[in-house]
Amino acid sequence: MKGLAWWLVAQGVLVVLAVGAPIAYAQTPPAGAAYPNRPITLLHAYSAGGSSAVILRALAENAGKALGQRMIVEDRPGAGGALAPTHMLKSGKPDGYILSQLPQPLLRIPHIQKTEFDVLNDFTWIIRIIDYTYAMVVRPDAPWKTVGELVKHAQANPGKLTYATSGVGVTMHMAMENLATLAGIKWVHVPHRQTTDMMNAVIGGQVDILSSAISYAPLVEAGKIRVLAILSANRVKRWPQIPTVREQGFDVNASSSYGIGGPKGMDPKIVKLLHDTFRKGLDDPEFLKLLDRYDTVRSYMNTEDYTRWAREQYAIEKTVVEKIGLKP
Repeated sequence: MKGLAWWLVAQGVLVVLAVGAPIAYAQTPPAGAAYPNRPITLLHAYSAGGSSAVILRALAENAGKALGQRMIVEDRPGAGGALAPTHMLKSGKPDGYILSQLPQPLLRIPHIQKTEFDVLNDFTWIIRIIDYTYAMVVRPDAPWKTVGELVKHAQANPGKLTYATSGVGVTMHMAMENLATLAGIKWVHVPHRQTTDMMNAVIGGQVDILSSAISYAPLVEAGKIRVLAILSANRVKRWPQIPTVREQGFDVNASSSYGIGGPKGMDPKIVKLLHDTFRKGLDDPEFLKLLDRYDTVRSYMNTEDYTRWAREQYAIEKTVVEKIGLKP
């Protein structure tokens, strides 16, 4: 009887042992149990397989171990990075059990199109994590060795060159259009949803240029693609010989951060616990090695600073959108 009783307990059934003592097994933690008492879902705003996915999953694994609960990363790509945060707001209570990656384009998209959220008031900006490093990539046999040569070709062939990014309004799209404005050229934007699709498009010659966060070092080292220029402010450790676009005479700096957030109205104690947990994960030596592997820069901000930064960046993004002419 005792063995059967314990088996029934394991199935969540209330049983009474021979001695008459009731034993209850609750599959769902009782109300008021300490957070977290069940797995946490963290939504990833882009497609699986890219550097963003790898980095976020590593951070989530560390956080889950520290919290004593699984942190499940779920890919929700789309809408230039806004689909995941939007899904969080629709499906989650502000209890800390559904979180989302908050990419910087989230602060730009409301200036381009109508959104289902108020970006400054509907989110809890818990912690900023990293900055992406961006670059322009071409086929190895592309005739341009410098941005200047590319610009001259584009000037002589208006509307003929094509470039791929992960969507309308993303940082790479803004950087390429900013470059076009400065150089007085016109080229065609070809958005792709999947990182692998963009890579295959430039390798196969379907597009001339790829503008993307650096996550393709093996393809460069294998000679399948070539980095033409770094779009971010600084050269990268991996390829110190490759100059930035700014160094080549065009004042373009593709900078984009992302962090983790939740819906508005979260308990400050839960926010602090999540912040502190992610913060420790950012200092993990293996995590820092991972950032180097993907040429990504750690750019930590605490909750207060991240919230203030979001408001300031929102105003900056409005100016950039108007300058490029994407304002609806």
